[in-house]
Amino acid sequence: MWFRHRRARSVSALAVAVLSVTSACSADREEESLIHADSLVIAVKEDQPRLGDRGEGGELEGYDVDVALYIADYMEIEDVEFIGTTSDRRDGLLARPSPGETPTPETDPAGTPERADMVVATYSITPQRKTSVTFAGPYYVAKQDILVRVDDDEVFEVRDLEKRNICQGEGSYSTSRITAGLGIDVGEESKLESYSRCIELLAEGEVDAVSTDNLILAGFMTEYPGEFRLVNNPFTDEKYGVGLPHGDVAACEKVNEAISTMYRDGTAEELFRKWFVGTGIEEFDENGEERTYNVPQFEGCE
Repeated sequence: MWFRHRRARSVSALAVAVLSVTSACSADREEESLIHADSLVIAVKEDQPRLGDRGEGGELEGYDVDVALYIADYMEIEDVEFIGTTSDRRDGLLARPSPGETPTPETDPAGTPERADMVVATYSITPQRKTSVTFAGPYYVAKQDILVRVDDDEVFEVRDLEKRNICQGEGSYSTSRITAGLGIDVGEESKLESYSRCIELLAEGEVDAVSTDNLILAGFMTEYPGEFRLVNNPFTDEKYGVGLPHGDVAACEKVNEAISTMYRDGTAEELFRKWFVGTGIEEFDENGEERTYNVPQFEGCE
């Protein structure tokens, strides 16, 4: 689905100098930015408790949903539609055809064509993803951690996953950070369509551990009370970015303004406490001090 925007003015090539052409190109790109949209389609997860999940009435709700609504409100866009996504579909939802190309939109599981204007879905910023997606933020820096069954008394850090069977969702880099990144020789690696399926396998004893962002794991713990243990020994930073169509620098800068304001006015702390207090995520930093809610260091709009 394409956002609506103002049409760029045509420029006569016979009447402008080279500098004017360059300025016109920049203006055209800005005209096509989401900053001129009068509606937004925002993709969020729909199976991650407290981040993006279907509530009792079927509406999407969670931390990422609330962050997305705050950003849309800051951009003065009232018409917002949320769609669910999985990790492996996020890049495709933001893809835009080059001039002359035939659009090939991502499809949902039922085969219905879909596009998103923005993705706020535990979308970690990585160098590889930045080649096809423009990221604002991060709006939160999570930590990769480990979830095991509550009766597992052998896993207390990432190196304890040696020879153990682990699971990750398709489109995630969590397992590669353990194997390629840290050189740990795990057992069988299962890659399923979503982390909710991985959690089901963990509950059934089919895998030994699930490792991904601590916010994701903490959310699932609330759905399986007393069944899992969060190791709480994180080993990476996961910078959650707001995914935008590649090259939309103007929207990126606007979203960064929104995120900065969200932290300054106290909303960031309010939303985190609303969704994650009592879930197992530490409320104190490594020095024993109460957690502070400062604006994360932005990656920069490219």
